[in-house]
Amino acid sequence: MKKKIRILLETLLVGFLVFILSVSGAFLTIDHLATDKLYQQPRGISARIKIIGIDEKTLAAYGPVQTWSRSRYADLIRLLNQDEQMKPTVIGFDILFTGHFEDENVDASENGDLDLAETAKESGNVVVVSHLLYEEHASRKADGVMSRSAIGISMPYPELAENVRMGYDNVAQDSDGTVRRILPSETVDGEEVSMFSRVIYEMYCEKKGITPEGIPTDKTGRTLINYSGKPGDYECVSLVDVLEGRIDPRTFAGSIVLVGAYATGLQDNFKVPNGGSSQMYGVEVHANILQSYQDGRFAVKGNPYLYGIIIAIIAMFLHLLFRKLKVWMSVILLLVIISLNGFIGVILNEHGTAFSLVYLPIVAIISFVYVLAVHYLGEQARKKKILQAFQKYVAPQVVEEIAKTGDFEINLGGENRDIAVLFVDIRGFTTMSEALPPETVVEILNEYLSLTTKAIFDNSGTLDKFVGDATMAVFNSPFDLPDYEYKAVLAALDIVRGGEALEKKLFEKYGRSVGFGVGVNCGPAVVGNVGCDFRMDFTAIGDTVNTSARLEANAKKGQVLISDVLYERLKDRIRVNEIGQIPLKGKSNGVMVYEVLGTVEEETEKSAS
Repeated sequence: MKKKIRILLETLLVGFLVFILSVSGAFLTIDHLATDKLYQQPRGISARIKIIGIDEKTLAAYGPVQTWSRSRYADLIRLLNQDEQMKPTVIGFDILFTGHFEDENVDASENGDLDLAETAKESGNVVVVSHLLYEEHASRKADGVMSRSAIGISMPYPELAENVRMGYDNVAQDSDGTVRRILPSETVDGEEVSMFSRVIYEMYCEKKGITPEGIPTDKTGRTLINYSGKPGDYECVSLVDVLEGRIDPRTFAGSIVLVGAYATGLQDNFKVPNGGSSQMYGVEVHANILQSYQDGRFAVKGNPYLYGIIIAIIAMFLHLLFRKLKVWMSVILLLVIISLNGFIGVILNEHGTAFSLVYLPIVAIISFVYVLAVHYLGEQARKKKILQAFQKYVAPQVVEEIAKTGDFEINLGGENRDIAVLFVDIRGFTTMSEALPPETVVEILNEYLSLTTKAIFDNSGTLDKFVGDATMAVFNSPFDLPDYEYKAVLAALDIVRGGEALEKKLFEKYGRSVGFGVGVNCGPAVVGNVGCDFRMDFTAIGDTVNTSARLEANAKKGQVLISDVLYERLKDRIRVNEIGQIPLKGKSNGVMVYEVLGTVEEETEKSAS
């Protein structure tokens, strides 16, 4: 019950965490990296949008921009529009023509400002930029949104402003300085004005007989740009090449031509989502925005609360699955969810709704790592518990080996194994227990059990159980043990020989002596948990075990009796005295029995010494 409550609390915490993160935008920088990577993939630029750049080549030819007569721009308009059938649809100047150009060597009547204004008026296809002026600090508006209000607008000089269409060139830069959003329209002194690219788009639609489409905006009036090209993708030619006739004006027929700064020194470049380390010139930004208008590919941030609830439910479900699934399955599930999160995000963005992409993956990864850590710690605790349990039954060196290899696999349902089984019993224990106080009997019994247990563990055996004054041990269970038959016999000999020293000690102390009878057998047996739901015992059962017990029952004080099966396996390594065939309880036929006197190895060592 406690585990279920803990898992429930964990699951609710996961949901709460992902909801709070998504609503608060806590990892906005990381989210921008993800959305920039997935939402701002190049999609192919429009060949109908062309750029005439005021680049380094142009500056080298004509000098600094501020020294130019504005007649140069008038010349460009006349050149592009010289053939009515082959002229551009719209010419947009991303250049702020504020104030009058003044040159003391030029008569006012010949001022380039008037030339530009009249030429633009006659062409009927020119759009120029204005620039919005905003409050220095943001304030909370009537709708509760923190934003800065436009307090004014920097306009082109009057003669030009009266004869062309205008749109402001401001773009919104996020906290990291990246241009991801635009404000399509703004209110200045109670009058609504539109963005430069929007004005161009509307003029283009008007001349092409197309109904301009609206775009979605968020509660702040902004919309996200879906960039079509990276820095340098749009076709750009040098202004000087156009003016000096190296570029055929018919190249721009039916196109939208944007004229603007294309040199770093003009300081009209911006950090953009798909630019990497490269920045994009302002005229290219407007080209991307314009293409988004044409393609209807803007997006707005979706409702963060709805999104937070949806991904919170998904994250909680994932956490529960991580709890139940195997690690490799959880890894696959995690990768699938992260991939789907990105794929669905891209699809929604293409349809005009943008969502954050990082919060579900971040919390899912945290959840996965947490569950993995819990499983690991739980497994370590389980192994430690098993080791602690085995220390009471298995030789210390076996426990040490288990701890090193981590091999804890035991068939808890039972398995057939070939094992060696040892039974040992105290001879004369009943008579002694009747003659001595209980405390003394227990003390003697503990001395005996310590001796048998040590002998078993010294030979890598497993202590199966104590039954009164009898001890049962198995070899080659529950773990594989090399040469287990021989080690079982060595343990039996150690018990008998240790019993001789113990017998003397007890006789001196209590005036009573005890001896041991040992029976050893080998063969197949069923090894596993035997018992019921609330009480189980890991043991071995079968005829091999029964025969070993019968051999022990027939063994006299100080005797180690083995079966013919065990003898056949070890006859070249042990010294025996043939007892002969004797009947054993529960056996229809007699069993050939041998008394073990020692080992050939011991005999060899004695001869050598």
